[in-house]
Amino acid sequence: MTFTHGYASNGDLRMYYEVHGHALADQAPLLLIPGGGSTIETNFAGLIPLMLAESRQVIAVDEEGHGRTAATGRPLTAENSAQDIMAVLQELNVASVDVLGFSAGGHTALALAMQHPATVRHLIVASTFFARDAVTEEFWDGMAKATLEDMPDVYKAADRRHNPDPGHLERLFELDRQRILGFSGWSGEDLGGIDTPTLVLSADNDVVSPEHSVRMFRAIPGARLLIVPGGHGDYLGELAASAGDMRAMRHALPYLLRFLEE
Repeated sequence: MTFTHGYASNGDLRMYYEVHGHALADQAPLLLIPGGGSTIETNFAGLIPLMLAESRQVIAVDEEGHGRTAATGRPLTAENSAQDIMAVLQELNVASVDVLGFSAGGHTALALAMQHPATVRHLIVASTFFARDAVTEEFWDGMAKATLEDMPDVYKAADRRHNPDPGHLERLFELDRQRILGFSGWSGEDLGGIDTPTLVLSADNDVVSPEHSVRMFRAIPGARLLIVPGGHGDYLGELAASAGDMRAMRHALPYLLRFLEE
């Protein structure tokens, strides 16, 4: 199976990307956007081989400050990352993609669908919230007080493998913390303007409540809803949540494939 990788420039930002598998004339590639603190490997190392087995070409990216994409002086936001991804797609000469964004990466996926609707063929937003009231006040208080010690060890180890500079991990943590604290959200009217076929995906024991996932599902015209048993990303094989146990992902995968084939 073919594998290529590289960097695409958007101003000072050079976004790292990977391309797994061959392009197919009748099928858009699947673009994967990891969650906060995570990398392509920690979020999607289990999912990518299964997608390849289904003859799906996969494009995956590391957002600013994550993995192999260096930070710049700008803030990390969904809108900035969406423009970085457009630079990747232009570099690869890809006109349209199916998109799966997890957690904070789901914010980027939503921004991409809102800003560039012709580019997104199908949209999967996984364990993602669109409004600040999706999570409790305790969540926001905890995020405001969070320190690097609260970051999952698997994320720390992954970042240190790519970036031995000790200051890099601190910069990554602060980028993600400020991204969430500064998130203002979108209105129901904003979501109502999305005309891309969308699957709202979450778990019944997620950071995001099932009730909020239902709100998002109802706000996006024609959206589908899938709530699976599990936690924050184990159903995608996300390493911090699954601890390497891929059974939940294998159960969820047929539903994702069915949606992408509609």
